[in-house]
Amino acid sequence: MAMTQQKPPGLIASATGSLLARYIRFVARSSRQNEDVVVRFEEHSHHHPCVVTMWHGQFLLLPLIKYPGFEADVMLARHGDAEVLGATLRNFGITLIRGAGAAGRRKKDRGGTHAYRAAVQALRDGRSVAMTADVPGGEARQAGLGVVMVARQSGRPILPMAIATSRYLAFNTWSRMTLNLPWSDLGFAIGEAIHVPRDASPEQLETCRKAVEDSLNATTQLAYARANADPARATPGLPRGSTEPGVRLRAYRTLTSLARPVAPMLLRMRERHGKEDPSRRNERLGQPGAPRPQGQLAWFHAASVGETNAILPLISALREERPTLSFLLTTGTVTSAKLASERLGPRTVHQYAPLDAPQYVRSFLDHWRPDLAVLTESEIWPNLILETSARGIPLALVNARMTKRSYKRWRSNTGVSRPLFSRFSVVLAQNELLARRFKSLGAMSALAAGNLKIDTPPPPVDPAALDRLRPALDGRPLLVAASTHEGEDAIVAQAHNQLRATIPGLCTIIAPRHPERGAAIAGLLKEQGLSAVQRSLGALPERTSDAYVADTIGELGLLYALAPVAFIGGSLVDRGGQNPIEAVRQGAAVITGPHWQNFSDTYRALLDHEAVVVVRSATELAGAAGRLLGDQAELRDMRDRASTALAALSGALPRTVEALLQFLPAEDRLARAS
Repeated sequence: MAMTQQKPPGLIASATGSLLARYIRFVARSSRQNEDVVVRFEEHSHHHPCVVTMWHGQFLLLPLIKYPGFEADVMLARHGDAEVLGATLRNFGITLIRGAGAAGRRKKDRGGTHAYRAAVQALRDGRSVAMTADVPGGEARQAGLGVVMVARQSGRPILPMAIATSRYLAFNTWSRMTLNLPWSDLGFAIGEAIHVPRDASPEQLETCRKAVEDSLNATTQLAYARANADPARATPGLPRGSTEPGVRLRAYRTLTSLARPVAPMLLRMRERHGKEDPSRRNERLGQPGAPRPQGQLAWFHAASVGETNAILPLISALREERPTLSFLLTTGTVTSAKLASERLGPRTVHQYAPLDAPQYVRSFLDHWRPDLAVLTESEIWPNLILETSARGIPLALVNARMTKRSYKRWRSNTGVSRPLFSRFSVVLAQNELLARRFKSLGAMSALAAGNLKIDTPPPPVDPAALDRLRPALDGRPLLVAASTHEGEDAIVAQAHNQLRATIPGLCTIIAPRHPERGAAIAGLLKEQGLSAVQRSLGALPERTSDAYVADTIGELGLLYALAPVAFIGGSLVDRGGQNPIEAVRQGAAVITGPHWQNFSDTYRALLDHEAVVVVRSATELAGAAGRLLGDQAELRDMRDRASTALAALSGALPRTVEALLQFLPAEDRLARAS
């Protein structure tokens, strides 16, 4: 059996350690615990013995995390500063393992080999081992392989832990060393256990290392959220500056509060244009339209139809993981409310999101009292974020994206961006570049989880609507121009005029991004010499119709199921493009213009697999559509390549579920609470 080193501390270190131990106990006695630490330990006691890990600089109060039968030895480096910490830990009856891996420029051995063997032996003997995940001399908040290797060799899981207080001092060290202060709110969090296979390959070890890093970041954020604390000052690598609202953000809050009397009038104006539901106006004013479900409640907010489609599978996946959890879905549009009414699962309530005035948001939160708040993509509403954070509710931003233009605007307004983005416990971005953007704007934890829309099922198709429309188009070559913006419809019409000479019977279906443009598009087509009918008027295309204007909502799945080739709009004019995933999922070959930067990950994958055609004019659009419609083998191969491209990008859904579970109580605790 490898023995741990218990070298007696020097007189000064011993006296200082004794004083520090008394201080830690004083912080614990004077602080208010918002969460039951004992219950949280019971949830994870079956993992003992395990490798308990935390970040450097965040370990001062960890001696308080003790549970009968959960004995843990602590790995501590061999250097002068660690002598005081060692003496402190001994005052709590904790056994030390002295030594750490080589780090820094000189890579000096500090007893790492001995510590590694002693840690593995302690785990085999039935004692847990606590060690920091990041390595001094390396990058703060970046997990090293040491904790992973100990877990692999011992066969025991890794358990991320964090404890935080609402009041603290943060020193300007590499790890942003934190001194917890008395008379605080205290928050404690344990992450999901991470298991490392005994035969893990180098690639698997890196995956486990990254999992430790991501889980520990989320766990640390959750501990600060439970302590009602702002973690910005204690987080290394964040841009300096206050996280308190700046002048512009305070002005916004004041103006939105003062504008409250005119809100009903604005809603009535929108109602006249069909953009609001008059029967549910009170929901927009923060007044509930349904009772709050009993028990734990997770609140998801999505802007409109596209975001709602992405979030519904996430809610379903979380429902499977937490069968007693209830859900609240808020959206901001009539069309998304209609979609929600058709597709919401059990224990899920839909409400319109309150207007972003402080009083409306407070009234909303008073009633619903969510245990977790999840915003989607780019839904950054200042009052909603600040009021939710002020109540200690963990905030997550999922499927997060941000255009380069928006990023520049946020970056130039740090008095707005840092106070808002620092309130999120975790930001799950669509890629690494976006994660870095969010972190530079103040997000405490920003991770690349992928695009949820890639993992969504194909868009729904109404069988009855398909049965009505199919006979009118049966046997005709079809091209759908989906989500077109102003300026693109004329280009599509020109392409149709060029194609009909070589493709007899061609029908072009135009589905505008904004359906209210339907009448204008129909008029434009007639000016181009094309006969057209509008779907919103209840008309079906006739055999002589050149074009069909699908100016309705939520029917892209139907159109993609009919047409073998789809031009995706917002790309011939510089609007950043629209999502091509739904077209691919329904088996349509995709054509796009050159402006697809808002969906760059998806389009790059399609381009790499030669599964999309980029066009720049009506002539090129006509040429690409003509080739695909005239070559069934190429059409079939392009569909197969597109499916392969999306498969390589999948995985965002399970990664997002795993990250959000860090902020939800385990099922057995819910059962005990009921």
